Amino acid sequence: MHLPSPWQQAFELQYQASRQHVDVPELVRRERLLRLQKLLHEHGTTLAAAVQADFGVRSPQLTEMADLMVLRTMLQQTLRQLKRWMRTQRVWTPLHLLPATARIERQPLGVVGIISPWNYPLQLALGPAIAALAAGNRVMLKPSELTPHTSAQLAHVIGQFFSPEEFCVIQGDAQVASQFAGLPFDHLVFTGSTAVGRKVAMAAAQHLTPTTLELGGKSPCIIGNDCDLAQAAVRIAHGKLLNAGQTCIAPDYLLLPRGREQAFEQAYRKAVAQLFPALAGNPDYAAIINQKHFNRLRNLAQQAESEGAHVQWLEAGPASASPASAAPGWGDAVQRQMTPALVWNVHSEMDIMREEIFGPLLPVISYDHLDDVVKAINAGERPLALYWFGQDVQQRDSVLRRTVSGGVTVNDTLMHVAHDNLPFGGVGSSGWGAYHGEHGFLRFSHQKGVFLQAKWSPAAWLYPPYGAKFERVMALLKRLH
Repeated sequence: MHLPSPWQQAFELQYQASRQHVDVPELVRRERLLRLQKLLHEHGTTLAAAVQADFGVRSPQLTEMADLMVLRTMLQQTLRQLKRWMRTQRVWTPLHLLPATARIERQPLGVVGIISPWNYPLQLALGPAIAALAAGNRVMLKPSELTPHTSAQLAHVIGQFFSPEEFCVIQGDAQVASQFAGLPFDHLVFTGSTAVGRKVAMAAAQHLTPTTLELGGKSPCIIGNDCDLAQAAVRIAHGKLLNAGQTCIAPDYLLLPRGREQAFEQAYRKAVAQLFPALAGNPDYAAIINQKHFNRLRNLAQQAESEGAHVQWLEAGPASASPASAAPGWGDAVQRQMTPALVWNVHSEMDIMREEIFGPLLPVISYDHLDDVVKAINAGERPLALYWFGQDVQQRDSVLRRTVSGGVTVNDTLMHVAHDNLPFGGVGSSGWGAYHGEHGFLRFSHQKGVFLQAKWSPAAWLYPPYGAKFERVMALLKRLH
């Protein structure tokens, strides 16, 4: 006898529960969110240690800032706004339908599946879960197999705080993820590469499952002519080197006014040294997640060099800890703390300009006119993020009007993702759908239109048999419109 897989059993449990308990009161949703808040409070340190174990080198402070603090902020805002978000929305009724009334009711979709990535394994797993739980859904989470310690800890603590019919974790490899994506969820969220996102969308389409895909792409960073290079370099270096560049919205390449190359190189080098006085052995500078990914980045640099690019490695000061004296558990991870680099003389046919980099390599392209910048950006796939540095408002707004990207930060990097009242998501090949704040609540809700007919209805005038009265009514309606 063929028995259903554990994840199929888990799905069936949640599916049945979601159909038996369609109406999920505010009190129930709030209590689930408070449990998640308590989970982070009591187990945040353990979860951060698990992330550290998976990366080899990644400071708990980085995880606190980039994962846990983001989640805590999400939870606070969601708990504060939940009653308002759940409220039935009254809508205006046109004259010819009066005295009827109408409203929009926000209901849970049912079961939401989440396939989360390895780079921010807490934030990108639990962030969508917060929105889905707030909307009254059940949640099944498939975390990345590349962060096994974190995935195991998530499964353990979520199992302590939630019943399987509310929220559960499914662990496994890429094959499990593929089967997971094929379950008939009411909504499926995937965060990861565009290539895998296509496969997830195809699997979900078999059941007409709606999806939110948060993918990646080549996010440009544009330097305007009036930009303060010293300040911009620090903010660009922070955005590029946070998590060693393993960030989906990291600046992927830089567009720089011609003639400012040397000035930017000096400013960027100084910024890197300011943020990371040492690289190898520095716990603040994350390791590349594994050797495969490290080798891929090295190959990108070597391939660019072989085609005429100049790779300028930005060596830091002496190591803060030698591999021999590194913290226990680091192992060879220190060798995966990749030296940042500026890559000059690149062209569009190089792999480094075709693939999302996801590491501390920053290609630089010089430009003469902003029109050339706009043309270059629009020639490629629409990016997940776009960054503008400069004070000229007209130039800024011209670039933003003429380009399309998932989100934008002006005179900084990454920060739009931290604003809970802004939708976060991609466009085109960088993804579709958005969450965070009320946008996430609505993404995981069904907005049901309800028409409430009055005892007396003018619609009866339009019933057959059609005749002179019908023509008079239609003539009146035409005049009203």
